[in-house]
Amino acid sequence: MYQLSICHLYPDLLNLYGDYGNIQALKKRMQWRGIEAAVSQVSLGDRFSPSDYDIVFIGGGQDYEQSILYADLIEYKKEGITEAVENGVVFLCICGGFQLMGLYYKTPEGEEIPCLGIMDHWTIGNEKRLVGNLIFTIEGLNQEPNGYIVGFENHSGKTYLGERGKPLGKVIYGFGNNGEDGFEGARYKNVFCSYSHGSLLPKNPALADELITLALKRKYSDFVSLQPLDDHLEANARKSIISRYIRK
Repeated sequence: MYQLSICHLYPDLLNLYGDYGNIQALKKRMQWRGIEAAVSQVSLGDRFSPSDYDIVFIGGGQDYEQSILYADLIEYKKEGITEAVENGVVFLCICGGFQLMGLYYKTPEGEEIPCLGIMDHWTIGNEKRLVGNLIFTIEGLNQEPNGYIVGFENHSGKTYLGERGKPLGKVIYGFGNNGEDGFEGARYKNVFCSYSHGSLLPKNPALADELITLALKRKYSDFVSLQPLDDHLEANARKSIISRYIRK
């Protein structure tokens, strides 16, 4: 039997808008296929061991909650997270988690807070929030209809990619990273960053399966592919959302 270890980082501080649903989606889609899922929670004061996990999830939080964890993140987690990323561990980072993987976050008052610096992006805080349904595409990810990914965004920070930054996808409807350049999220190695709450993975099983597949291929040399599941209910839900915002 295949087995994957999932780390939920700061679950008590970064869990806005049902982000825990991403963990639940990964677990269920693994269990339905006979794959064992072990979930660990790592928070303030805990060491992060890069060799212990196959998938790491970092969710979003309010600005106050994020301010609490910056020092802990740099002191106790940065070295281990950086090593895990470079070794190909799969990461899903939503909203605040996305911002934390970048170079820095600048508050609306102008204070520049250093982040992990693993990826080439930065975030500028604003008074006006970017809120609403979000539809985007990810190159190479096939999901009906038309490869569209659906989610819900609610963020005051505007994130910009540097020269080495690569977007996760292209916005079809909504704001994405900043409402200006048409990009959504960021991608580096096996790190997937997005502003999509919702939760993201229950609405988009193809993306959940992509994360599981990458983790299994990294861990098991004999793994080939996942057996398909019946996702017609999820597909119908996506089509309903998409039909409200995109005209044929």
